[in-house]
Amino acid sequence: QEQLVESGGGLVQPGGSLTLSCAASGFMFRRSTMSWYRQAPGNGRELVASVDAHATPTYADSVKGRFTISRDDEEDTVSLQMNSLKPEDTAVYYCQAAEPIGRYGTLEYWGQGTQVTVSS
Repeated sequence: QEQLVESGGGLVQPGGSLTLSCAASGFMFRRSTMSWYRQAPGNGRELVASVDAHATPTYADSVKGRFTISRDDEEDTVSLQMNSLKPEDTAVYYCQAAEPIGRYGTLEYWGQGTQVTVSS
């Protein structure tokens, strides 16, 4: 069964750092694009960062230069290093996997989410 388990959330002061981790199992991790999304209260879920099967990262403009996404295909994990955190980064962060199926299809899997709160 496909599973994504996030860890590493918590409370941090503005300007601080946190690292989120996501452990994957039950699907072809190496072939999948892995992403972090976040959802703040009252807002929709937004894409924060992605890393494809070639380890090429992409970032939302709001986190460029502050966040770094990385993957470990030996351990089937994906991480999000978050530096210079701001109060507006406060949200529930979700790990997502997009596994290619066949020629054009994709299956998506989601973790349960981890809370990140940036506050003094």
